[in-house]
Amino acid sequence: MLQRLIPKIFYDHLDEGIDFFVDGLGFEILHQDEDLAIIERDGAKAYLVASPEFAAKDRPEIAIETDAIGVQHVEIRSRRPDLLHPNGRDVTKKPWGALEFAVRDVTGVCVIFRQWPAGE
Repeated sequence: MLQRLIPKIFYDHLDEGIDFFVDGLGFEILHQDEDLAIIERDGAKAYLVASPEFAAKDRPEIAIETDAIGVQHVEIRSRRPDLLHPNGRDVTKKPWGALEFAVRDVTGVCVIFRQWPAGE
């Protein structure tokens, strides 16, 4: 049985990812060394990896599904409004039915918070 898909997100400097995910989005560091930080919040995990080579090749867009999108939005807007994506600053209902808003770090990594209507 599959349980989780855990992305690796590459950064030129590890502190850029820690600023975004830990300071900005409230993730906790489970492990950190010179080239790797494993972060987690509410069961969502990611590996932040220092690799200038791979960071230059890919700035991912990641979606996190939630059942409390309003709470997430208020928390981020209060903590780090500078992270709100200019094209997704507010919670909006998308044509496919989900409520969404987005954040983006200084390197271009984008995280979309998504809540599906009940029963979907």
